[in-house]
Amino acid sequence: MTDRMAGCVFFLLAAGYVWLSAGYTAGFGDPLGPAIFPRVIGIPAMILGVSLAVWPRHNAGWADGAGLLRQGAAVALLLGYALLLEPLGFVPASFGAILGLSLMMGAPPVKGLLTAAIAAPGLYLLFDRIMGLPLPLIGTWFG
Repeated sequence: MTDRMAGCVFFLLAAGYVWLSAGYTAGFGDPLGPAIFPRVIGIPAMILGVSLAVWPRHNAGWADGAGLLRQGAAVALLLGYALLLEPLGFVPASFGAILGLSLMMGAPPVKGLLTAAIAAPGLYLLFDRIMGLPLPLIGTWFG
């Protein structure tokens, strides 16, 4: 039953994601438009959600109190990341999010710091410089 419920939730979230992306427009020369990325993610997610609902694999157990607390903390951290991305900038906000998530998943602190220190600027270079997506390196709080 758990797999079926999760499949239905994933399908509904992905369908909403695809539906909301239909109104995206760009005023410059991207031939595919900005709606292609959400559709590339959303349509396979819809298919996977339906397949999980129709053909469940096993009857998974629900998380205990500590697991639910970690999941809630991860959701709060990701919401904080979304809210602080512009004020802090991409690299500091991503550093904090990667470090926080890695520590929540049980990584040793030194490895979590190293991962965040490499991944945050690496992702900035990938998205901003290589893919051309404009991201704020340093946010409005730092000038």
